[in-house]
Order: sequence, then structure tokens, then C-alpha cells
Amino acid sequence: MNFDIPGLPDRSVKPRENGLTMMMDKGLSIRQVEDTIAASHQYIDIAKLGFGTSVITNDLELKLQMYKDADIQTCFGGTLFELYFAKGMFDDYRRLIDRYKMPLAEVSDGSINMTQEEKCMCISKLAEQTTVLSEVGSKDADKIIPPYKWIKLIQQELEAGAWKVIGEAREGGNVGLFRSTGEVRSGLVEEILNTIPGEKIMWEAPIKAQQVWFIKLLGANVNLGNIAPNEVIPLETLRLGLRGDTFEQFMGKEVKVTSNL
Repeated sequence: MNFDIPGLPDRSVKPRENGLTMMMDKGLSIRQVEDTIAASHQYIDIAKLGFGTSVITNDLELKLQMYKDADIQTCFGGTLFELYFAKGMFDDYRRLIDRYKMPLAEVSDGSINMTQEEKCMCISKLAEQTTVLSEVGSKDADKIIPPYKWIKLIQQELEAGAWKVIGEAREGGNVGLFRSTGEVRSGLVEEILNTIPGEKIMWEAPIKAQQVWFIKLLGANVNLGNIAPNEVIPLETLRLGLRGDTFEQFMGKEVKVTSNL
């Protein structure tokens, strides 16, 4: 930090288990990756190469190495996994993870139909070679999963070997954990947290109001995903109470206004 300000929330430091920020790379150029790393590498824990962008992005190996050198873990988007699985190429996907030495692999089923048994098998197999993130929730806005089923799926995927389970929201923040308006399904989140430890979940929250909601509920060290590159530092200010939206959350009771006049 550039200034010494007492009373800011304690933030975990990298490498960390909680307070993770997963940034969405939807096709950044090498120059943009350089700029992002220069601006905010210490606040980014994971860079996800969103959906299937890794298939067509330029200089893929160089990009992955740049993130690695900046101590940022990488993973391919869950949609890429789903494509390989749907084509009967799961073993090829495992070889792809090995080929690029991916520190993380995401297993999701938001766009395809697969049984939970198949999904957990994929999680277990991939967990033998890397760290696995699984994702619960559908990309179909009309498919509403009841809270009890969210809880059951999350529990099963953690037991299968997932390090964290991602709560689906898409990059628009309008499905899964959220209503079509972007409003948090607060009852769903609270029911999940009654059973699942919050640190085991990565909440996708691409919209500022959603980030604020989760920070107010779970504190500065909540795991948040689907963060745009230019929103990494703004998110960190929310975590630290350096922005009006969370100022009172962390310092309202501690700040004593005095006058030097």
C-alpha cells in the first residue's frame, strides 16, 4: 500500500486459500496482460481464460507463462471442458491439461447434460493431476435449481475432490445465483451457507452491486469470480473499505471525525 492507514480490514496475502479474486480473461492481448499484471498482479489469484477463448487466443503459451511468472494461477473456461466431454474426448482434455501444465482445471455442466455421477468422476480423475474447480448452476435462465439441490451438488463435488466450488452467474451476472435483473438470490445463498463453509465457494459476481452484497455478508476475504481486468483494483477497494459502498461496513464505527481548526 502507498499510505499507512490504520484500521483497514485484514486481507489474506498470496498464495491464499480465502479472499480469492478470479479474473476473467476473455481474450486479452499480450500487451493487455502485461498492463494488467503491472497494475494489479498482487490482487489476482486466478486468471480464467473464459469459455473457449483459449482455442483461438494468440500466443497462448506466452500468456500462460506471463501469468505464472506473476504468481497468478490459470485455468481454461468450463465451456472448453464441456465441449471436450460432449465430444467423448475427456482423455484428450486430460492430456491438454498436462500439455500446458495447467495448475487448475474447471469442471462444469452449465451448457450440457451430464449425470452428476459423470461429473464427479471427471472431478476425481482431474484431481489426480491438478487442482480442480467445479461449477454448480445452469447457464439457462429458465432452469431454476432449488437450494437443497445446490447444497447436495456442492457437497458431492467437494467430496469428489474439488478444491472450491464456483457458484454460476455467467459474465452477465443474471443466472444461477442471481435473478435476471442481477439481484442476488439471497435466500439461496443463505441456505447454502447454513451447510457449506463460505471459504469452499467461489461466488461469481461480475457486477459491483453483487460484489458489495457478498463483501457485506462475508467480509473482505470472500472468494469472488468473473471479475473483469479493469475491475480488479476497484474490487480490492471494496474489500478494504476504500470506496463509499463498503466504507461504513469496515470503518463506520471506528472513524471518529475530529477537527484541526
